[in-house]
Amino acid sequence: MPYNLDSPNGLLEAVDLSNSARWFLRETLQIESEHVRHIVQHVGGTLNEFIRWPRRAVLLWDSCNRIAPKGKKQKYHQYPKSIRDLARKSGINLDTRPNGPAIAAFQMAGGTRPKRFGSSNAWSIHHIYSGKFPYVGRATTTHAIKNCKHFTQSAGLIATHPVADGLSDEYPFFAWLLRLESFRRFGYDPDGVFSTAQDEFGFAQGYTSEVFVNATSEVISK
Repeated sequence: MPYNLDSPNGLLEAVDLSNSARWFLRETLQIESEHVRHIVQHVGGTLNEFIRWPRRAVLLWDSCNRIAPKGKKQKYHQYPKSIRDLARKSGINLDTRPNGPAIAAFQMAGGTRPKRFGSSNAWSIHHIYSGKFPYVGRATTTHAIKNCKHFTQSAGLIATHPVADGLSDEYPFFAWLLRLESFRRFGYDPDGVFSTAQDEFGFAQGYTSEVFVNATSEVISK
């Protein structure tokens, strides 16, 4: 499946860690419409109303990604028994569709998905590192669904209200606001933007992630 990751616009300047709110407001000045700009500013200033985060950083399955097999449009998943057992104990229904393991990771890490108002679905589970919107001076950014160390990493997963879901794909500064928030909560920094050194799972020094199931399908943490 092709991914439309190109954007004609990016960040104007590096994130100001000392005053991220002021940085975000400056970035939104790129939006021509005053009405749209106010909406983006409001959502960015009240993230807790539009975003749900997991409670902890968990890598559910370190050998799983969402790359479709050759000749297939999508990837469907067969869960190892260890994950099926974990899900059953946690009361979580496993979805074999492409994003199913990421949804399971989010839920097993204590994340909740509010119900939607105009749909029978719950809020979408979104990867904040989507391969789109590289940082200032860089050509690429982490594409979580292609990388086994990030696809089921709960620190990079959020449940999003439909409004915020659209903004995260439309505005680079909104995407990086979410990435900054993940760093502040979990120390998750797979692009190495907010910290000087990261471990193999993309976490800054002093932070760690649980790993539930390793490449041999063995439960190594719970």
